Amino acid sequence: MGGVPCIVGGVADHVHLLVGLRATHRLSDVMRELKSVSSTWIHEEIRQPGFAWQEGYGAFTVSASMREPVRKYIENQKEHHRRRTYGEEYEAMLRNSGVAFDERYL
Repeated sequence: MGGVPCIVGGVADHVHLLVGLRATHRLSDVMRELKSVSSTWIHEEIRQPGFAWQEGYGAFTVSASMREPVRKYIENQKEHHRRRTYGEEYEAMLRNSGVAFDERYL
């Protein structure tokens, strides 16, 4: 789709992507295509038939000055999640960003 992947990383229950998108990209289209293509790859190449993405996703914009700290954060997911669970971290990100959310969907 013409995006530029800077880093992709995660752990067993989630993945983080730092991606440069074009101004004409719609995030929902990018995520739908990413999930579709990666699901097909996982089922056909890795042969993990029970794999499925969750219905939603979280996305945050990153300023140029924060690209390197975010890249390092993604690079160190395993170490990072020894201290905080994904759920605790995601909720903190939402609160710190001022994003309204329903706790039933975390």
